[in-house]
Amino acid sequence: MTETRRPISLTGIKPTGVPHLGNYVGAIRPALKLVEGYDAFYFIADYHALISVRDRESLDYYTRSVAATWLACGLDPEAATFYRQSDIPETFELTWVLACMTPKGLMNRAHAYKAARDKNREAGLVDLDAGINMGLYNYPILMAVDILIMEADVVPVGKDQIQHVEIARDIAGSFNHAYGDKYEFKLPRNITSEDEDANAMPGLDGRKMSKSYNNTIPLFCERNELRKLVRRIKTDSTPVDAPKDPDSSSLFSIYKQFASEEDQAKMRERMLAGGLGWGEMKDMLFEQIDAVLAEPRERYKALMEDRKALDEILASGAERARARARRVLESVRAAIGID
Repeated sequence: MTETRRPISLTGIKPTGVPHLGNYVGAIRPALKLVEGYDAFYFIADYHALISVRDRESLDYYTRSVAATWLACGLDPEAATFYRQSDIPETFELTWVLACMTPKGLMNRAHAYKAARDKNREAGLVDLDAGINMGLYNYPILMAVDILIMEADVVPVGKDQIQHVEIARDIAGSFNHAYGDKYEFKLPRNITSEDEDANAMPGLDGRKMSKSYNNTIPLFCERNELRKLVRRIKTDSTPVDAPKDPDSSSLFSIYKQFASEEDQAKMRERMLAGGLGWGEMKDMLFEQIDAVLAEPRERYKALMEDRKALDEILASGAERARARARRVLESVRAAIGID
């Protein structure tokens, strides 16, 4: 009897800081839903973080923080494969092989590289590549290998990350064109939420919540700190008695991600009726977020205090992930004539 293979999903997150509410809503929560029906792989992209993190203690702390966050939010390491990117050395050999299959023009069009050049242009710099390292430039190739070496069928990403999956497909296609008679990479596809608020949760200043904007709310900050940060969320000067538009409110955009549909409807009604001030709404938002995150916060703190347990979980996942990576790399080596 032929065994039915479950499709593979793969999710990675860079340890470039402590995870925040935007990471939870836009990446962690939707990705965890894919455990059912998929052979799910989750990894901590610590080598990707080297593009910007140059302090070893910070990288170590952020890596443990990301690991503890996934587990505290409900990731079951027995039901999914959970590992560090750096524990899969096969990834980096395959990166070179596929770099040789990647047109430079494809990397020139990568969003992160173009954004860095645009920033230099806006700053009036003559050298548009100033401050751009080759890690940032080659970033999409390493990400493509993360995907392809685990034979992922689907990659859940936000809309701003779709290009990375498309690049992975392009690179895989180049390899398949050259060596497809001997080994053929699977072409992954993206899964993207249609929830605009989840894809671009507002930060403290109203822009998308992002570490690069320094406008984040850490996912597991202490209760008192959470209250202070919620109180800092930017609002306008609409008087208390005046009606307020839920669809243009950062507070309501965040509230929707933590409240039931019934509570959302009640909040919307109160805003449209008038009489609800921003201060009161911030207090209600804080209580709602805290109610959802209180238990995971305690699990997170316990995990951060038990380094040995975290390391054992990640090592176990790496062992399973490496078995797949070795098999893929061996097939690629044989295909290109290096075996």
